[in-house]
Amino acid sequence: MSGVDKQFFDEMLGRQPQGGPAPDASLKARAPYQDYHAWYCDEDLKQLNKKSAEAENVFRRTGITFNVYGEEDAAERLIPFDIIPRIVSANEWSRLSRGIEQRVRAINAFLFDIYHRQEILKAGRIPTHLIAQNIAFEPKMIGMTPPKNVYTHIVGTDIVCTGEGEFYVLEDNARTPSGVSYMLENRETMMQMFPELFSRNRVRTVSDYPRLLRRSLASVAPPGCDGNKPTVGVLTPGIFNSAYFEHSFLADQMGVELVEGHDLQVIDGKLKMRTTRGYKTLDVVYRRIDDEYLDPLNFKPDSLLGVPGIMDVYRAGNITIANAPGTGIADDKAIYSYMPEIVEFYTGESPILKNVPTWRCSEADSLSYVLEHLDELVVKEVHGSGGYGMLVGPAASRKELAAFEKKLRARPDNYIAQPTLALSTVPILTKKGLAPRHVDLRPFALVSDGKIDIIPGGLTRVALKQGSLVVNSSQGGGTKDTWVLED
Repeated sequence: MSGVDKQFFDEMLGRQPQGGPAPDASLKARAPYQDYHAWYCDEDLKQLNKKSAEAENVFRRTGITFNVYGEEDAAERLIPFDIIPRIVSANEWSRLSRGIEQRVRAINAFLFDIYHRQEILKAGRIPTHLIAQNIAFEPKMIGMTPPKNVYTHIVGTDIVCTGEGEFYVLEDNARTPSGVSYMLENRETMMQMFPELFSRNRVRTVSDYPRLLRRSLASVAPPGCDGNKPTVGVLTPGIFNSAYFEHSFLADQMGVELVEGHDLQVIDGKLKMRTTRGYKTLDVVYRRIDDEYLDPLNFKPDSLLGVPGIMDVYRAGNITIANAPGTGIADDKAIYSYMPEIVEFYTGESPILKNVPTWRCSEADSLSYVLEHLDELVVKEVHGSGGYGMLVGPAASRKELAAFEKKLRARPDNYIAQPTLALSTVPILTKKGLAPRHVDLRPFALVSDGKIDIIPGGLTRVALKQGSLVVNSSQGGGTKDTWVLED
């Protein structure tokens, strides 16, 4: 994606050449942005930059931070927030939401099948070894059916845009998707800073998310739970986790308990929470810790984060764990490459949203192609996340390419490769005015008993470095408020 002649789709202004002039007031905005663009052109740039600094102070006072593992100064790092919103039309969102719902239904059906009859493997649609040798596959879930057949209750689908109405799914997050707290705080901050914009633009709300999340979790409570209102808790690894702010934020917004492993104990076949009045039964646990740390009696024996025996309570049907153990198989990037087949197999429909073309490096022909074109491709670890362990070929030095080639040859089954798509851009605010930067979008879907709610918008992540394609906050990316317009 190098070279000044490369064309990118700017979501505010249409096609723009890479390295060309920054967007300015003389250019005509696309339809979803017209009201906002007219407002922006009448604003004073100094005042907007002042507002941007105010927003940063709001985030700092609120404590909206994240940690980057392995970095000494990471304890109080802010995720940069850009005050230029990303705006999605009602028509665009209608197609996106239908595609996300289709995909989420297929993922839950796939997970049920994989842990029961494995019909998709028998049909030869997915190679058996991709499941049998996958570290995310959880044998202890074989034959286990979660309440209401829901495996993944909260799904974050990463989507990129390459042109007008051209959307691709970059990856699925079906295990412990993060970022929803930033979506909510971004909207709250924008409404405080620019209330006049929300009277000029009919923007769909995202504030229902905590209520819908609570409803989703309550709807899948085990049949024998006490009373009509299940007791829900958010299980966090603790304050040193990179997403601890989100864990505490969501527990507070839902009005449920934030608990750590040492707050919980298995008593009389139930999971109980320590309170000032003794132990209270928990019915649903929204866990934000990985499978291997969940139960030292069943998984990693030296884990201090989980609860000894929680899996036995789960198998007995006395607790619901959201998302279910073993859902990480749907996050696997090699499995991702089969998602078109998975959608068709379980829904009988063609996928509404396209996958990015993917080479599985475990296959000899694909590996040969990837090695020959390493400087043109994006290479990712199959279980990687947060932008770690990946190579962006066009941006890599010869030394970096050579080092990555060694890793690729040593463990080809650990990697997949994809073309470097011409990701769309959305302007960010700089001291000199607007400047285009690449973005992706993570909408969030909540699965209830027989119903899927997709929050209108999601978390837009933006690569703040000019020309960069890496939007992850751990790699220097920031976030934007995402507006979905009413029809």
